[in-house]
Amino acid sequence: MGINLIAFGGGGGIAVGGGVRVSMATPWAVRAELPKAPDLCADRSILRSGSSSSRRRDLVFVVNPSGANGRTGNEWKKLLPYLRSRLGADCNICESLTSGPSHAIDITREAIREGADAVIVVGGDGTLHEVVNGFFWAGKPVTNYDRDATRSTALGLIPLGTGSDFARSFGWKNDPCEAIDRIAKGRRSWIDVGVISGEDGEPHYFVNVADIHLSAKAGYHASSFKRFGNLCYVIGSLKAFVGHRNQDLKIKVNEGEWEVYSQVTALCVGNAKYFGGGMKITPNADPRSGNFEVVILQDFRWYDFVLKLHKLYNGTHLTVKNVSSRSVHSIEVEDISGSGNIYVQSDGEHLGFLPRKFSILPSAVEMIC
Repeated sequence: MGINLIAFGGGGGIAVGGGVRVSMATPWAVRAELPKAPDLCADRSILRSGSSSSRRRDLVFVVNPSGANGRTGNEWKKLLPYLRSRLGADCNICESLTSGPSHAIDITREAIREGADAVIVVGGDGTLHEVVNGFFWAGKPVTNYDRDATRSTALGLIPLGTGSDFARSFGWKNDPCEAIDRIAKGRRSWIDVGVISGEDGEPHYFVNVADIHLSAKAGYHASSFKRFGNLCYVIGSLKAFVGHRNQDLKIKVNEGEWEVYSQVTALCVGNAKYFGGGMKITPNADPRSGNFEVVILQDFRWYDFVLKLHKLYNGTHLTVKNVSSRSVHSIEVEDISGSGNIYVQSDGEHLGFLPRKFSILPSAVEMIC
């Protein structure tokens, strides 16, 4: 799987194999091909430069050029001149274009192991989701090869995607220049990460919202219509309602006793507030609180969503009948019927079906805020 890396710094540049272009000012050896995990360490010089006293910040920008129907790639090209002028004097700017699903995961793991100062997501929630999963491997955080390193690799975000729901929880606009200013300032804050475990034993990570049943099914269908922008969520919801039935679910909170929730329409586990292109589904969630907010909708019909949609978008739905909310640090969810067809997704990515367990990892990743 190839990586396209471009390091922008002072002086001219030369082309290296695999579409890699490296600034002559930074004596890096760069690998054009990145093997799949677990062994990503054949060449450990991808992000090394000079002595520590003169070391510039290594920023790896992970770009999905086909995101938002190609708009992400086009906007990124327009943004590069400003990025160079704003950050080029102090940073090695490394561009890495993703070529397919899970590529961003591999890129992130490699960057962290090579000691990058930050991995910056350029795109939407889908790319962010992959990069966050790249911060972990086999259930543990990925670490720098340099055991004496005193600073962890931070997560950054330039929101350019279809939804950019995670950015909304911080009050960030879809303004790339504003995002670059944040990156230049370099202020960091630890954020929580959610981890999902299931029958296959492979953990999966998320930073925004994980959800179950109708909303997850709607997200699954919406992914096929992203060419329509935020309208894809409306189309996905309409398709999800076809043949939908509310289901009784069994829930265990904070390792307690099992509880039965009847006629569940949707269950949302929020590390942050928004999903579905701006719907404030878990309005009290905070990715720095150490807890999830879990919101459960029961016995909803299609007309309930039509009549109460405005409340779901402005976050006032917690006062609606058959909507409940609670703060938890873990929750297990099972389908009582055992049908095996209750959808699960996180950060808009389809993960399969119930049963699943959701747990919080407090202060798991440092983010540029």
